[in-house]
Amino acid sequence: MRDQFATIDEYIATFSPEIQEKLRGIRAVIRKTAPDAEEAIRYGIPTLRQDGNNLVHFAAFKDHLSFFPTPSGVAKFQKELSSYKLSKGTIQFPLDKPVPYDLVERIVRFRAGEIREKKNA
Repeated sequence: MRDQFATIDEYIATFSPEIQEKLRGIRAVIRKTAPDAEEAIRYGIPTLRQDGNNLVHFAAFKDHLSFFPTPSGVAKFQKELSSYKLSKGTIQFPLDKPVPYDLVERIVRFRAGEIREKKNA
């Protein structure tokens, strides 16, 4: 069960070196874009939280990485995400293709702004 992980490092360490590299890349982009976000494990997967709210989650699966920026994060970037498999709050990045780190950064920046607006409302 994935809920056993205490840290994001523990979670990442369970994957192959190639997957670890991509997961670390996503994490680094999130940390750079939202430096005040706190790391946690929620729902058994890496999560970054800002001001008590889930900012984004990310995880690795058999044939893809999932990035969970909430439904608003997916909807805002719908056009740019058209080549990826999407669900209401999830983006799937195929393991055999490069992770679009620049897009991840823009989505994280958007989500951080949403949380700030909500906090200041």
